[in-house]
Amino acid sequence: MKILISNDDGYLAPGIVALANALAPIAEIVVVAPDSNRSGSSNSLTLDRPLSVYRAENGFYFVNGTPSDCVHIALTGVLSFRPDLIVSGINQGQNMGDDTLYSGTVAAATEGYLFGIPAIAFSQVEKGWAHLDAAARTAREIVERRFDAIQKPYLLNVNIPNLPYGDLKSAVATRLGKRHQSEAVIKTTDPHGREIFWIGPAGAAKDAGEGTDFHATAKGHVSITPLQIDLTHTAQLDALKKGLA
Repeated sequence: MKILISNDDGYLAPGIVALANALAPIAEIVVVAPDSNRSGSSNSLTLDRPLSVYRAENGFYFVNGTPSDCVHIALTGVLSFRPDLIVSGINQGQNMGDDTLYSGTVAAATEGYLFGIPAIAFSQVEKGWAHLDAAARTAREIVERRFDAIQKPYLLNVNIPNLPYGDLKSAVATRLGKRHQSEAVIKTTDPHGREIFWIGPAGAAKDAGEGTDFHATAKGHVSITPLQIDLTHTAQLDALKKGLA
């Protein structure tokens, strides 16, 4: 099994190191990740400047670009083989509900999926890397499942509670929950007195009912949500056609 690993926290992040170490015994791995933290970069590709690929002392490749850049460059310019799986993470903090639209972790997996390769994004629910060893062990077990029962390529979004391995409950299939509107920006000034803005925190969970990723992880379960890319609002197609007639 050949696996390409990426993330959005950067190639030095504890999460990607733990993930690579966990998967190395069961697969041939290559790590291509951003040179620094690119959280919230979504599916952006860098088109206004050339990108460079470097190799770190630990063998990881790193790119001065986004998570999507990393996977795109790896698949089309770095690797001499086509991976069997793309794995992204382990992210520091949850990617649930609406977070998936902004997540660079999910974006790295999505880029592989767009190339027709199965992909899995892994995140811990809380920041701080608590019980990262348990998350990495869980990630390996999920990769080993192979998911032969679902159509390939698949795109799976996995969120793992920050719990000791023995306290983690079973993995469950979930749907994305929803958040309330994001909180307002934080307005301040820079050292020169110029007005600047920080993007505010994400909104609290709005739909966290049974069956959602929010609900599952709150109960101690590992949440696995299958994602798709088709954004077409199919329920409105007929009405739109009538309006255009």
